[in-house]
Amino acid sequence: MSHKRVYTFGNGQAEGRADMKNLLGGKGANLAEMNLIGIPVPPGFTITTEVCSEYYTLGKEKVIELLKTEVEKAIARIEGLMSAKFGDVANPLLVSVRSGARASMPGMMDTILNLGLNDDVVEGLAKKTGNQRFAWDSYRRFIQMYGDVVMGVKHTGKDEIDPFEAIIEEIKAAKGVALDNELDVDDLKKMVARFKEAVKRQTGSDFPNSSYEQLWGAICAVFDSWMNERAILYRKMEGIPAEWGTAVTVQAMVFGNMGDTSATGVCFSRDAGNGEDLFNGEYLINAQGEDVVAGIRTPQQITKIGSQRWAQLAGIPEDVRRQNYPSMEEAMPEIYKELDAIQTKLEDHYRDMQDMEFTVQEGKLWFLQTRNGKRTGAAMVKIAMDLLRQGVIDEKTVLSRIDPNKLDELLHPVFDKKALAKTKVLAKGLPASPGAATGQIVFLAEDAAGWYNDGKKVVLVRIETSPEDLAGMAVAEGILTARGGMTSHAAVVARGMGKCCVSGAGELKIDYKKKTLQVGSTTLHEGDFISLNGTTGEVYEGKVATSAAELSGDFSDLMKLADKYTKLQVRTNADTPHDAEVARAFGAVGIGLCRTEHMFFEGDKIKAMREMILSETQEGRKKALAKILPYQLADFKGIFRAMHDLPVTVRLLDPPLHEFVPHDLKGQEEMANAMGVSVEYIHERVEALSEQNPMLGHRGCRLGNTYPEITEMQTRAILGAALELKKEGIHVFPEIMVPLIGILYEFLEQEKVIRETAEQLFKEMNDRIDYSVGTMIEVPRAALTADRIASSAEFFSFGTNDLTQMTFGYSRDDIASFLPIYLEKKILKVDPFQVLDQKGVGQLIQMATEKGRAIRPNLKCGICGEHGGEPSSVKFCHRVGLNYVSCSPFRVPIARIAAAQAAIEE
Repeated sequence: MSHKRVYTFGNGQAEGRADMKNLLGGKGANLAEMNLIGIPVPPGFTITTEVCSEYYTLGKEKVIELLKTEVEKAIARIEGLMSAKFGDVANPLLVSVRSGARASMPGMMDTILNLGLNDDVVEGLAKKTGNQRFAWDSYRRFIQMYGDVVMGVKHTGKDEIDPFEAIIEEIKAAKGVALDNELDVDDLKKMVARFKEAVKRQTGSDFPNSSYEQLWGAICAVFDSWMNERAILYRKMEGIPAEWGTAVTVQAMVFGNMGDTSATGVCFSRDAGNGEDLFNGEYLINAQGEDVVAGIRTPQQITKIGSQRWAQLAGIPEDVRRQNYPSMEEAMPEIYKELDAIQTKLEDHYRDMQDMEFTVQEGKLWFLQTRNGKRTGAAMVKIAMDLLRQGVIDEKTVLSRIDPNKLDELLHPVFDKKALAKTKVLAKGLPASPGAATGQIVFLAEDAAGWYNDGKKVVLVRIETSPEDLAGMAVAEGILTARGGMTSHAAVVARGMGKCCVSGAGELKIDYKKKTLQVGSTTLHEGDFISLNGTTGEVYEGKVATSAAELSGDFSDLMKLADKYTKLQVRTNADTPHDAEVARAFGAVGIGLCRTEHMFFEGDKIKAMREMILSETQEGRKKALAKILPYQLADFKGIFRAMHDLPVTVRLLDPPLHEFVPHDLKGQEEMANAMGVSVEYIHERVEALSEQNPMLGHRGCRLGNTYPEITEMQTRAILGAALELKKEGIHVFPEIMVPLIGILYEFLEQEKVIRETAEQLFKEMNDRIDYSVGTMIEVPRAALTADRIASSAEFFSFGTNDLTQMTFGYSRDDIASFLPIYLEKKILKVDPFQVLDQKGVGQLIQMATEKGRAIRPNLKCGICGEHGGEPSSVKFCHRVGLNYVSCSPFRVPIARIAAAQAAIEE
């Protein structure tokens, strides 16, 4: 580890730079970089992420001892640059203490502002600035943040509001005012006294007076917040490793709450919702930054066009808007001009959309943060393609900037236009994150998680969200808030998650205790359905029907760009013509897995299938299979027609037979009547088919080898469908896949049946068609003996679901009983059924591919398990030389981007 633990910045100089994010965190690295390129930034210092690791291994006291000299020296540097002294009464320096991981985690960790105040310093600050209200407002804010973050003053019940907020509401009610900034100095002094009483009552300790005691408490609290519940959950959701740690940035305070020439705000160089190349953001006059970010007050727009659009959505006349809700462009034109120039400079420097925080202190603009902005999937695609067209970035940079998983957002349904025309608008807010969401109202985050676990779709409705609401936000279909703007916590986090969000719907009256939502004369209760339109900001009562999303031209251009670089092909797992058509529209170049058993669970098909299974004789089975053949033939014709000119891999019957038979009395009676046998006979046959461990029992090739008539029927259906379509001029390339083999002879026995049946069929139809016979490698022994198997098999498809199950010895159906504990204890880093285990299962895949190609150099290899649509697994498949991956239709675009990224990362 580096011996240097503290890096300073300020006055145009910095010890760090933008490419030191791993050490300084995103915030610290970018503050240093902004200094180096001439952006006005309050001076400060960053404690490295390495110290976070030391904090958790060495403990709090040891880390303070290690940091003490460097921190005191860095504070002295800030004092010199700001001409003020930390802890001094006459000329006080106040600081902020903020977290900053290398990956953006908005609102997940803790921040403390105005640190350095006490009962004496607040009087000195008031005297120095000539502004008592500002000094006492800063002091009450500091006690509230420090009391919460460092001293642990929390609300006691899940439906109770924060104890500090309760005091504020009581004082405002007694005064008869609605807003915090309507309170006078005496009100704020009372608030400070009551805040301190609340701290003493809940913690048993007095609020600390020493500035350095406050500072060390805040620094340690930020390190502690790296392992708080919401940060851990966010890291799991975003795939951020716990060992990265957070940096801590200490920075001189600049104040947006010093009167009408002061302000604070958050802005974006482009629209984070739709990607439009339009500067936008929100600000508050006479406020501090947390007021905007936390959504406690609904802010005003920075740009005139943004303000006009907001007013139109809210139904506010233009003259009223200008007078009561002016944009910064109109209210502070000189500051706006400087802000606009700097945001342009920052986007040009970083060559990406920037999310920035700033403060105006008595007419002087200061920047507090810049980072690559969180954005929706649609905005991600548009911004990348726009920057390409503008010549800012090249094609490979475009592809590297796409998060494959975020493409999933673009494929989600939107509200049906006809249904929308008949729907009543309940309320209007800000279109904070686009999309369409319908669900039952839930008011508390933990209740949302519970309802979700019960299989319900929910919309989380809050006055404003806080980082504690993350678990509820993660499972909600959409998020609705009464307060907050486009840059509030709810909006930023929702966009990052790809969740639909409507914020700042001010006409909503939310009562957590009664669990009601009131809009005018309409009252809705928890459990009632509402629908959110995150694109327009409209809220509808009840359910609204949805329709398929319409993909933009940018999406199509991005996919063409991916195809230009990719080497690994992407197929789909599809069992119906509809799924095949969807996947083909998304760019799939064939079917890598068509599961024939999925075709049996409807109408008369299941009856014929059950008749075949329950028959004790080959004659009885063949009679039933003759009924099934026309159904299979029709199914394959539909799928082949949808995928004409592209290869289709059809897996022969795979699951245990007991999955198809009726286990209930009614179903057994129906089968007894259909087959003309007794119910007792059916019951006995069902019992005879049951197995102790069916997933390792009579399934896959074992079925075909014991009942070859099943393989005969399926071969006839597959090749017969292809021959019939050939007459229509439709080219079909069937690949017949034998599942679950462990030894070569299992495959040879099935191949013999397939080839003999094919020749007989070709003779009957006086025509031929090319086809291939291969196998699914999903048993570890098959991977180990792949060279022997490749002597006959023409292709390998790795069934990574079963291969993972058998390699780990974990049951897919039962892993939920221990997986959460394994993940929590870091026994496993990820769920191996979601992310391919590259060291174990991956080694089997690589070895089998190499062994197989040693015997058959042109052996086609791919995977068709769920891992085929997971980006890191796709990249592994590219590295080991597979020909294709196969995934569900809606994961095809994700896999295509991941495959292109794998190629350009070589």
